[in-house]
Amino acid sequence: ANTAWAFATLSINAPQLIDAIACASEHRIDDFKPQELANTAWAFATLSINAPQLIDAIACASEHRIDDFKPQELANTAWAF
Repeated sequence: ANTAWAFATLSINAPQLIDAIACASEHRIDDFKPQELANTAWAFATLSINAPQLIDAIACASEHRIDDFKPQELANTAWAF
């Protein structure tokens, strides 16, 4: 999550790295905290990366933990979608 966020913040699109992050994140999404979910969603949206499986996984995980999200995490996630 932090790596994707950092690359998006710097507007660096490194396709191989981003693909690897997407794949690894999909398999570990249930371990992500709300901030990690929000940051990952924000990063992929900021870089205009099409990763439907990851985005679906983020949506599902976020839905199950929505009560744990802080207002900023909700805002960032909503913006990303």
